[in-house]
Amino acid sequence: MKLATIDNGTRDGELVVVSDDLCRAVSAKAIAPNLLTVMEDWDSHEMALRDLAYQLHEGDAEDAFSFDQSHTLSPLPRSFQWIDGSCFKNHLRLMALATGRDPGIEMNSPFPLMYQGMSDDFYRPQGEIALPREEDQIDFEGEIGVVLSEVPMGTKAEDAEQYIKLVLLINDVSCRAFVKREITVGFGWMNAKPSTAFSPVAVTPDTLGDHWREGKLHLPLNVTWNGELFGRPNGSEMSFSFPELIEHAAHTRKLAAGTLFGSGTVSNKAYREVGSACIAERRSIENIEEGGAKTEFMKFGDRVRMEMFDGDGQSIFGAIDQTIARYKPV
Repeated sequence: MKLATIDNGTRDGELVVVSDDLCRAVSAKAIAPNLLTVMEDWDSHEMALRDLAYQLHEGDAEDAFSFDQSHTLSPLPRSFQWIDGSCFKNHLRLMALATGRDPGIEMNSPFPLMYQGMSDDFYRPQGEIALPREEDQIDFEGEIGVVLSEVPMGTKAEDAEQYIKLVLLINDVSCRAFVKREITVGFGWMNAKPSTAFSPVAVTPDTLGDHWREGKLHLPLNVTWNGELFGRPNGSEMSFSFPELIEHAAHTRKLAAGTLFGSGTVSNKAYREVGSACIAERRSIENIEEGGAKTEFMKFGDRVRMEMFDGDGQSIFGAIDQTIARYKPV
């Protein structure tokens, strides 16, 4: 089942069910007004949504319409909690080596790195990323994410997958100029992490077939920058699974329904062949292998696109397709 949110003039948008080929959609407002309502009582809404998805597949859904990704909001335009990990140890290793830090500290940690970001306002999947200055070193970060139903405190990894209801893609936008300062003070991200963007469509794990296993998504994430392929690393090398992330975060708290988890930047050991999913990692590789970073960060007018395809070449989540723009105060 594939779900999306279209703009209806409200903060939380209107929930729609989307066809497998992303060509058609039908409103689900008779079932629930928005996705956050569904997440808060998934068991009560799931079968009605699946029935609607079947009707759409069979061509029997009344008032079905052409699905336009450019009219979507993020599947959850806002939520109670957004938690991002850094769960690809190859990425951590490269970033540490490039900055002269001991990679063993992060590589050997039994716990995933994790922070809680802003969740009150997410970027649209397609459109502008409005930021104040190019000098803040604007970067994209391609990630995989999940959306949870309510998770009880103390949930263990072996019991956690039942709470993963949806899977999606993420562009975790970063302003790298603030990273060193905010890491040094040790009190979490603020200026380095503006709003985040999610794919136009979120899908139930069963939609992914064998590509979803062991709490990970085993497919490459295609990232293009200004029309050129930047990288296509595979999610299979995630060092901590999403159930393990859930266990870590739920140790001392319950996780509210609608909580979003990110994998961190997708990264592979074979980076020379598959490339990277963020500029900072490419710059780290250049520092290590060429004695200095050459790739610049994003400029106003630059465009980034992220997409994942199934074995038949069909887009699974639609495309995150965004342009960097100068923020203009209202």
